[in-house]
Amino acid sequence: MVEWIISDGLTEYDQALTFMENRVAGIIGGTADECIWLLEHPPLYTAGTSANAADLIDPNRFPVHEARRGGEYTYHGPGQRVAYVMLDVGKRGRDVRQFVKDLENWVIATLETFNVKGEIREGRVGVWVQRPEKPPQPDGSPAEDKIAALGIRLRKWVSFHGLSINVEPDLGHFDGIVPCGISDHGVTSLVDLGLPVTMEDVDVALRHTFETIM
Repeated sequence: MVEWIISDGLTEYDQALTFMENRVAGIIGGTADECIWLLEHPPLYTAGTSANAADLIDPNRFPVHEARRGGEYTYHGPGQRVAYVMLDVGKRGRDVRQFVKDLENWVIATLETFNVKGEIREGRVGVWVQRPEKPPQPDGSPAEDKIAALGIRLRKWVSFHGLSINVEPDLGHFDGIVPCGISDHGVTSLVDLGLPVTMEDVDVALRHTFETIM
């Protein structure tokens, strides 16, 4: 059984870390159910275990938190749906690569409900969308922007941290970092793509597609 929690307002990052630590311990110990937690954070940057200090362009813009998850620097803030996944990967095959792929496919399936084609790119973490209305890349291929980020951590085969989908955040807030260490591509959101999508719409889609993907 997976418990779903949706938090209104903005959840402080340290509060989220404490909750995840306690919930993961409960799942490991057999005293708590798996959990998906949907929330928004106040504006902040998080540094994953592979973060490069040079990618923190403006360290004084927002609070910077050590996330202890995989990945590099990421922005979280209002208008972005964060989905923290506290799931037993052990009973899902003990295949970390497949688990990450399943998370990516979950995002892609969610975007498809809004007629947005999300794609994965080798060597670029996250989910991307093509932007043919923008100038092409140097090799002539269409421009691409990132719409979702992923970063997880495992403890005794139980996951925490998770993913974020840009619904309607202030995209200018990404300027204080090099998101995920990738400097030659931009970021976008569902609303930036011209879709009048609400956070509640995304929550419904996440819940529906989870059942078919995860």
